[in-house]
Amino acid sequence: MTKPMKLIIDTDPGIDDAMAIFWAAGEPGIDLLGLTSIFGNVHVAQATRNALRLVEAAGLNCIVAEGASKPLNLPAFPPSHHVHGDEGFGDIPPEHPKGDPIKENAAEYLVRMARAHRGELILCPIGPLTNIAEAIQLDPEFASNVARIVIMGGSLEAGGNITSHAEANIYHDPHAADIVFASSAAITLVGLDVTHQILCPASDFDEIAMRAPRLGGMLKEMSVFYLAFYESVGKFGGCSLHDPAAVIACLYPDLFETRPVPLKVITQGDEVGATVQDDSGTRAPVDVCMGVDVEAVKALFFERLARLD
Repeated sequence: MTKPMKLIIDTDPGIDDAMAIFWAAGEPGIDLLGLTSIFGNVHVAQATRNALRLVEAAGLNCIVAEGASKPLNLPAFPPSHHVHGDEGFGDIPPEHPKGDPIKENAAEYLVRMARAHRGELILCPIGPLTNIAEAIQLDPEFASNVARIVIMGGSLEAGGNITSHAEANIYHDPHAADIVFASSAAITLVGLDVTHQILCPASDFDEIAMRAPRLGGMLKEMSVFYLAFYESVGKFGGCSLHDPAAVIACLYPDLFETRPVPLKVITQGDEVGATVQDDSGTRAPVDVCMGVDVEAVKALFFERLARLD
């Protein structure tokens, strides 16, 4: 029997982060070692609290390490409260988890785990890439120690979702993202080119709640706020499966079609945060997801969430 994949999710929970983490909890092929928190959808202290809350709700045996509170070089951004709610989980009020984060910060924890599981550890950042860039800066061998970094962020041809050029996770720390793309790590980019194709309408969340009343019900309750945001910007087909798609791609890469492209991130000017082809000849190619088996990804998403309760 194949050993479960050793996975760490770097996260800013966040409604679709909760969907991704619960999916990982229901996937037998994943050994979820830990979560590292990052600013983005919420402040980092809220992200840490929400990560601990998700771990406890899902009965996961994994740690949480708190990460960066702001980008490497830019001032702090306001959280995406209009998308995810003031506390990150839509209209669900905050709860204080029983557990605490470990004393190591996220970058230190990532470096230590990459050394301990050299060549085995998959890292899945589904928020801004500040913690990953800090780990690369902390340890020159980090990029070669991790087996692969599967990033939810960016796009090659689909444009942006926070500006016309930039996807939110890359936009919120373009300098960090550029460091990651320049690192020569094995990288898969699961961006808007594919995540905009995978939509979950309200009826999907009804099904999730029916299959797993407790945790699926929690996701359905969160989704009300999230779907209302999508409708407010004229998208009535449902919410995109952004973060869950990236976690699914870690274990089921065959469901995605990729194109090898060296990438850089524009760090200033009107197109800041755009992920574009780098023609310098100095960067390793990134496996950019350009196609996806939508029905297979959604079927896997539902099947694993059904196991949660």
